[in-house]
Amino acid sequence: MTTPTTTAAAPASDPMHIPYLDTLAALGRYLEFYDPDGNRYGLPTYPYHYAPTHLATRRQLRRSQLQPARQPIAAQILWRHKGKRRVAHLYDITHAKAKRPPSAAQLAAVDKALTARRTCSTCRTVCDYYIPRSLGECLDCAPNGGAR
Repeated sequence: MTTPTTTAAAPASDPMHIPYLDTLAALGRYLEFYDPDGNRYGLPTYPYHYAPTHLATRRQLRRSQLQPARQPIAAQILWRHKGKRRVAHLYDITHAKAKRPPSAAQLAAVDKALTARRTCSTCRTVCDYYIPRSLGECLDCAPNGGAR
C-alpha cells in the first residue's frame, strides 16, 4: 500500500494553510472553497468555519472593538446558501485599529432617533416599545389594538 504524497501541502508554519484541509486535499478530496494560495479565486479562500485564527470578518472585528482601518481584504470565506454563493471578507487582526469612540453629538443623534421610533404619531406619547411600522401608531391608538 502506498501512502499519498504531500508535495502540494504547505509547510506547517504557513499561517494561511489549514493542516486538516491540506491533509484532506492531499488524500484526493476535492474542497471547492479551499484555496489558501489564491490561485482559483484571486484571494486566499476558505470554506465556512475554516478561516485562520489571525483573520476576522468586519463583524468579528466590531465585536472586539476594532476596525479594518483601510487595510485591503486579506482573504475570503465562500459558502453556498439556498443555492447561491455567499462571501465574507476577512481582514488581518494584527493590522486592525481600535474603533473611535462616538462623539457626544453622535450619541445624542442616536438617542433622538430611538426616541422617535417610540413616539406615537397620533397621541404623541413616548411608549416603552418601538412603534410597529406596519401600524404607524401605538397599540392604544391602532384600531383593534393592532390585532389583525
